[in-house]
Amino acid sequence: MPVSLIAQAEGGDSFSFLLPLLLLGALMYFLIIRPQRKRMRRQRELSAALEIGDQVRTIGGLFGVVVGLGDDWVVLGVEDGRIRVQKSAIAGRAGPDNPSDTGS
Repeated sequence: MPVSLIAQAEGGDSFSFLLPLLLLGALMYFLIIRPQRKRMRRQRELSAALEIGDQVRTIGGLFGVVVGLGDDWVVLGVEDGRIRVQKSAIAGRAGPDNPSDTGS
């Protein structure tokens, strides 16, 4: 078989090669990248909206009341004292308004 016929048979349509890659890229965007961006945006909004007196829970499962705020940290009043955590460690609001907020 001449070389030109082999190259032509193997080359085929370049669009048929790119289509699965484009579909895989779109699938990854909608299943992985987009939901992660939404979670990050929700976390930033929560961190910016924290106020003293808010009841919150941390990603470690601690519940407390915000008693102090800094640029990137929060002081929580817990049952036996106070602890200081990063704002990114706040998983969500707790209390009667959000009893089952799962963060998803």
